[in-house]
Formats: sequence, structure tokens, C-alpha cells
Amino acid sequence: MTSADFQTILPEILLSGFAMAALLLAVYTGKDKLGPMLVWATAGLFVALALYIGLAGEGERTVFSGLFTDDPFARFAKVTILLSAAAVLMMSQDYMSRRDLLRFEYPILVTLAVVGMMVMVSAADLITLYMGLELQSLSLYVVAAMRRDSAKSSEAGLKYFVLGALSSGLLLYGASLTYGYAGTTQFAGILTTVQDGVPLGLLFGLVFMLAGLAFKVSAAPFHMWTPDVYEGSPTPVTAFFATAPKVAAMALIARLVQDAFGGVPGQWGQVLAGLSVASMFLGAVAAIGQRDIKRLMAYSSIAHMGFALIGLAVGTAYGVQATLIYMAIYVTMNVGTFAFILSMERDGRPVSDIAGLNQFAKKEPWKALAMLVLLFSLAGVPPMVGFFGKFYVLKAAVDAGMVWLAVAGAIASVIGAFYYLRIVYFMYFGAEQEPVESRMAPVQWAMLAGVALMMVLGIVNLFGIEAPAALAAEALVR
Repeated sequence: MTSADFQTILPEILLSGFAMAALLLAVYTGKDKLGPMLVWATAGLFVALALYIGLAGEGERTVFSGLFTDDPFARFAKVTILLSAAAVLMMSQDYMSRRDLLRFEYPILVTLAVVGMMVMVSAADLITLYMGLELQSLSLYVVAAMRRDSAKSSEAGLKYFVLGALSSGLLLYGASLTYGYAGTTQFAGILTTVQDGVPLGLLFGLVFMLAGLAFKVSAAPFHMWTPDVYEGSPTPVTAFFATAPKVAAMALIARLVQDAFGGVPGQWGQVLAGLSVASMFLGAVAAIGQRDIKRLMAYSSIAHMGFALIGLAVGTAYGVQATLIYMAIYVTMNVGTFAFILSMERDGRPVSDIAGLNQFAKKEPWKALAMLVLLFSLAGVPPMVGFFGKFYVLKAAVDAGMVWLAVAGAIASVIGAFYYLRIVYFMYFGAEQEPVESRMAPVQWAMLAGVALMMVLGIVNLFGIEAPAALAAEALVR
């Protein structure tokens, strides 16, 4: 390993070393008593590494003989992943401590999952891609079943594991087909080795790999695990599922189609457009009948992934930029929303029933107002920042001549607005009843209020994320 190799993967090495050191320390000393301290230490390390990657990284380099790449695209995704994981960890500490759920393994497993995600977004080879994906997935299977005395949590972990194994099998089958036809596993060489036209087998390999990755972003029709796992997992784990892993998987799809199959955008653009339309409409329609807010957020995430896929389906640099902006906004909105969901309780027990929010605004006007802003933003109501996320991806589709896709997105957005606005209706005009209590730790309140403010103030210049997203997209789409 040369010094350039080492320097490029320094953040991943630091996180892996931290995870192993924390595991040894906790096992031989206070075990679960160290949980809160480990959570804060891990979150602090995530933020520090995000600053290091965002400020110190420059240029593009591919190391380890073409297995791993560091470019503006990877850095943008890594900063988003690290900051969202840190936010979720910080706001989950109080919730898990009070309910005796905070095992010392939790922050360590989250750290290992984040290492996997960082490897995914920097993958320049099918083997690196699979290593990163499995490190992330195996850690997430365990945290989904974190609440060992709950049948629902165990069921969530088992469902996620079984269906996740199936998706990994699809991905590996696609990777082996691709290797068989291209003769290489490196993204840079997959299309260049094929001289005359693209063989059908190579396209089949791509479709299988996209099916495996569509499972990871919970795009329809590979979404079947999402509602059950979101509902059954402990709420902080659900909050984590809804943020960082989605960014990593979406970035990996972008990396695979652009780096390995960038020469034939017409072939994979159709597949991504199909996944996008199916996800937008299934997420919008299926969420209408939900009574549990965690299940509703699962269908919401399916719909949002459909919108993000529009930018990738277009196949242009502007499309990738739109997707990156959309994912950054989506993750931020989810952090704020889950800060609120974490605080919902009745008689000290967590509740996630939507009807419990009836007349909530009378009891907690400020929290209801912050939640209203977030729900409007999730629905894409102007002038909230969420509207601009949707505007970017729809504009990318129109600019590329895929007007039908933009129209489908607009229709799905209107349908989806119904279930977000229904929650607002319950909070302000619902039936007279005793609303749920909302007990928030200072960190959760800061996240909720802070994100709600960002959704309003961000309309000025989106906090400057457009330029880094454009740079990232240009680095990927050559």
C-alpha cells in the first residue's frame, strides 16, 4: 500500500479502527454503561470526518489498482452520509437510554454500517461494491432486531435479512454475468472491453444488479420489506434506515450506471424510469390508508426514492446534480420528522398512531408548527425547500426530453400531498381527544426546530449545496 492509497482511505481506516477499539473497550469494562458515551463519541467522530472530507479533499484519484476511487461525487455522498448518521445517533441517545434499549453495540454497528456505505460510494470495481454493500447490510440486519424482547423487532430483522440475502443474490448473479461478458470487474473497463455493440448478456447483468440495488433504496417493486421493517424496528433504527443507507445506495446506482455503463444511457435509463414511476405511484397511493406514522414514513420514503431516481434515469450531469440535491434535502427533512416521531409517547410508552395527533396543536403549538413546516416540505409545497428538490428533478427530466416522466412525477406528488396534509389536519382540526404527549430531549427539539427553520430559510440559496452537487455530478458524468 502506497502513501497515496493510505491517505485516500484514511477516513474508512479511522472509523474501522474506532469501531474495533470501542468494541474491545466496552467488552472489557462497563459494557452497556458506556452506551451513551460511545454514542456521543461516535457522532463527534462522524462530524469531524465529514469536515475533513468536505474541506481537505480535492481532485480525483483511483487507488488500490483501480478498486477504490476518491472524487467530488464520492466526497459529497460521504459528507451527507456522515452528517445524517451523526444527527440520528445524537437524537436517539435519550430515547434509547430511557427505554433501556441502548446497548453498547448500537453505535459500533452504526459505525461499521457507515464504513460500508463510504466504501460503496467510492467503489470503482464490482468486488469493492459488493464488499461495501455487505458490510452495510450485515450491520443493519442486526440493528433492526435490536429489541430482543419484542416479537415485532425480531420479525423486522428476520424479514430484512431473508429479503436482503435474496437481493444480494440477484446482485451477485448480475455481477458474475457482467464479468463473464466484459472480462473485467472494474467499472472503467466494463464497456471498453466490448468492441462491437453491447451483448445482451451484459445488459441482463446490469438489470440484475439494478434489481439488487433497487431493493436497497426500497424502490418498487422491490419495496416489500420496507413497511414491516420500518414499523418493527426501534424508532431510532427506523430513522437511521430512512437516511444514510438511502444516500449510499442511490449514489452507488449513479456510480454503477455512469462509470460502468455510461456509454449506453438509453439502455439503463428505461429501467430506472420504470422503477421511478412504480415507486412514486405505489408510495403515494399505498400511504393513504396507513394508520401508523412509521409505516406511513416507509411508503413516503418509497415515493421519495422514485423522485430521486428521475434524476438518474435522465442520464445527464444536471440529472445527477438534481438527484444529489434531492437526497440531501430528503435526508434533512427525515432527520427533523423522526426527531418528532421519537418524542411521541403516552404514559411513558412510545406510540406511533397517527390518530393520537388529534388536537396536538392546542397542547404543543410550537412543535405542531415545526412539524407542519416539515410535512409541507415533504409534500413539496412551495416555498418550502422540499419543493425545490422536486423542481430540480422534474426540470432535469423536462430538459432531457422526458416530459412524460416529469408529468408522472407531478401527478404522484399531488396524490402524495394528501397524506402529509391529513396529519396537519389531525394536529389542528382533528376530533376532540387527549393528544399524545411529546417529551423531547434538548437535542431532539434542536433537530426539529433547526430542520424546520432550514426548510424555510433554505429557499434563499439552498445553503450553498448547488455548487458542490454540480461539481460532484460533473466528476461522475464525463
